[in-house]
Amino acid sequence: MTPKAVSRDQGRRRTAVLSHLALSLASLVALFPVGWLFFVSLGPDKDDYLHPGRIWSKLTFSNYAFVTQHTHFFSWLGNTALIAFATCVIGVMFAATTGYAVSRMRFPGYKKLMWVLLVTQMFPIAVLIVPMYQILGDLGLIDTYGGLILVYCTTAVPYCAWMLKGYFDSIPIEIDEAGRVDGLTPFGTFFRLILPLARPGLAVAAFYTCLTAWGEVAFASTFMLDDGKYTLAVGLASFVSQHDAQWNYMAATAVLIAIPVSAVFYLVQKHLVTGMTAGATKG
Repeated sequence: MTPKAVSRDQGRRRTAVLSHLALSLASLVALFPVGWLFFVSLGPDKDDYLHPGRIWSKLTFSNYAFVTQHTHFFSWLGNTALIAFATCVIGVMFAATTGYAVSRMRFPGYKKLMWVLLVTQMFPIAVLIVPMYQILGDLGLIDTYGGLILVYCTTAVPYCAWMLKGYFDSIPIEIDEAGRVDGLTPFGTFFRLILPLARPGLAVAAFYTCLTAWGEVAFASTFMLDDGKYTLAVGLASFVSQHDAQWNYMAATAVLIAIPVSAVFYLVQKHLVTGMTAGATKG
């Protein structure tokens, strides 16, 4: 082996070692907050987070037992699952049809429609809460699951429509034309040919809408007044009040909240990676 080849081989090894070290460090930085939260949740006292070294001598799962047995945790879990599932189904349906229409059809104002959807994402939640509360109040949807699902869809659909539009652009239009030749209607082409090919993009949109509904606090705490209808995020916030903060219970609840989302992410991660990369190749 020539000296130049040896030098190149050593350079590649150094680059590989540095890359692995950098990725390992980044992984530790990303995982540290999660590990720290779990560690704090094992402390039995609410002030243990101030003295983390003392937790080692009294590790316990009593906080988890309290949260699951003496709070409305499972009620919060059921409410959140219902709202997240409904938001996912309705939001993805509207986002997919909107993205497909803009990707394939050239109707008057189709470009302006997408820009309007983009502009809706520019308003902060603090600006939207008051008018949304007024609208839901007029419709009689305050303190209802339907009202909260409607609000979440208004925030999730614009982003997902943009994302799915880019994904539909990456699907050859010849597939649509072949469906028309076989006698399919535009809706038949969309549901029977395009949607199966767009499963990775739909997985990304579904995960985003579920995540939006799963962890949102501001809208849920404002529009849901009955504590029996709280979502997990609002229930989590109930452990901190003006005069008291039960950080041990809050940490345990946060860990329990993260488990279902982590499981869903693990199941759909392949589709998520494929959908995010494919949707960025065209459009």
